[in-house]
Amino acid sequence: MAHVEDELDSQPECWTRAAAEATGHAGALPVPGERVAAVGCGTSYFMAQAFAALREGSGHGETDAFAASEFPHGRSYDRVIALTRSGTTTEVLDLLARLKGRTRTTALSADPDTPVMTVADEVVVLDYADERSVVQTRFATTALTLLRAHLGLHTDAVVADARTALAGELPAGLVECTQFTFLGRGWTVGLANEAGLKMREASLSWTEAYPAMEYRHGPISITTNSTATWMFGEAPEGLAEQVRATGGMWIQGRLDPLAELVRAQRLAVAVAAARGLDPDQPRHLTRSVILAH
Repeated sequence: MAHVEDELDSQPECWTRAAAEATGHAGALPVPGERVAAVGCGTSYFMAQAFAALREGSGHGETDAFAASEFPHGRSYDRVIALTRSGTTTEVLDLLARLKGRTRTTALSADPDTPVMTVADEVVVLDYADERSVVQTRFATTALTLLRAHLGLHTDAVVADARTALAGELPAGLVECTQFTFLGRGWTVGLANEAGLKMREASLSWTEAYPAMEYRHGPISITTNSTATWMFGEAPEGLAEQVRATGGMWIQGRLDPLAELVRAQRLAVAVAAARGLDPDQPRHLTRSVILAH
């Protein structure tokens, strides 16, 4: 079994632990009313997008999300939350160092023996969700689960849905598709972005991701009888029918959207296997991006 398969299978247990521990990290996480920016790179950036939409949408305060390299230093925030599995990502460390003494920072990381431990003001370590695979699965979803629980938005039903996502069969014919598009609304736009990235990393697939209402504005033109369009959350009225009319496969997510991401992770691994690829060693990628200065 590839490391990534073992790691994605362990997500229900990781989520349960993170949710139980959320209150213990309350001092390191934003309080209602704080103006917050969430940052990361790659997968962590997409989790930051999801968190920002969840936090602001639930009335906890203005929350933005940025790739760490694109942080707007002209803006003022009460706290910056950085997601970094490795604790060594150059752009994240550079940003946290620049904010030191000016803006309160919190890092969520999987490794307690990395530079982020000293450069961030506060650190939440999710070492039980660390991974051997280059491709992220359980750290990202566990970090988001912790943040959802902190906002009071996590329930046991989310974990139950994750178990369902792991146990159920993928839709017939899905692995054989030649192109995959993931759609989201609100906080699930970040999940759709991450699903697309997972497919590209693990299986070298042609994938795209969009806010669902944007799909009609051009991207639907690529849809055909060999493509799949996967909706995270409730679809806009009429969109499913429009996709089916093109001959494309429509997949409507029925589980909690984070559990739907688990299904997409499984798809990435299945497509990789079908193509003879090793999802633990994706092409041109390393576990952490460390840039020379």
